[in-house]
Amino acid sequence: MTDLWVKQCGNSHTGSFKDLGMTVLVSQVNHIIKKQGGIKAVGCASTGDTSAALAAYCAAAGIPSIVFLPADKISLAQLVQPIANGSIVVSLDTDFDGCMKLIQEVVEEYPIYLANSMNSLRLEGQKTVSIEIAQQFDWEVPDWIVVPGGNLGNVYAFYKGFKMMKDLGLTKRMPRLVVAQAHNANPLYAAYKNGWDFQPMVAERTLASAIQIGDPVSVHRAIRALKACDGVVGEATEEELMDVGARADRTGMFNCPHTGVALAVLEKLRNDGTIGANDRTVVISTAHGLKFTDSKIAYHERKLHQAKGNYANDVIRIPAKSDRVIDELRKRVEL
Repeated sequence: MTDLWVKQCGNSHTGSFKDLGMTVLVSQVNHIIKKQGGIKAVGCASTGDTSAALAAYCAAAGIPSIVFLPADKISLAQLVQPIANGSIVVSLDTDFDGCMKLIQEVVEEYPIYLANSMNSLRLEGQKTVSIEIAQQFDWEVPDWIVVPGGNLGNVYAFYKGFKMMKDLGLTKRMPRLVVAQAHNANPLYAAYKNGWDFQPMVAERTLASAIQIGDPVSVHRAIRALKACDGVVGEATEEELMDVGARADRTGMFNCPHTGVALAVLEKLRNDGTIGANDRTVVISTAHGLKFTDSKIAYHERKLHQAKGNYANDVIRIPAKSDRVIDELRKRVEL
């Protein structure tokens, strides 16, 4: 491809694009509390990144935060973020969808403000990615935007941003959106292949843990957005997302497994001709790779049962002797 770009949304305060929506939401909640009171805490269900963003911004604002997390389904790097920021962290023996149902029950009964992406304030912050992209291309809209899809609020937010700019006359057209899902958690892909007939599913475990969601809360808004811009939905297996992610890292990036999903789907769409060789295409990298080092290490050590590690880069473990060192180096570098 001649015009491929990766938008690094993980280069942010807590390491994911969730910061964009959460700073808007927490700022508005802080204003409400100061003006009229009533809100005692802000809460969310999370697969890791939302909880990190909520905890950080609530800590800065001096507002108590509560996060519901699915036990043993997020990375340690993601888990430590809300712990360090003083959030009330509740680990539940269910998946994200179960956490989501529980937090909705709690906020209905108690003065806790819900911070998940069904809240329009989150989307107002996340749509700024669209504005940044247009601005960075001198207000020329790309042909394609490829985004990993889990709870799907980001899909509608990006559409909303591009639609707003077109309506205001800042841009002349809309991009086509591609939503990339992991094969093990692909309810939107299944709906796309079945005439947009959505059916929730029980998501299976995926290394792209932040999009391990079987009943996304923003699915219907996402479908409306995709229909409006002639969008496409694709999927990637565990091996595909890890292999493509490893290849991307060799270009100097260090992105999350979800970016691997997006890149793998992009490669499929390029190979089948859906995306042209000269189409300007922007892949949204949603989080920093430092939040997912466990899966990267396991991949390069070939310890993942889901992926062979076709692009693994093993550490050379040898005695501290110069002749052995030189022998190994010569196998890899022309000396």
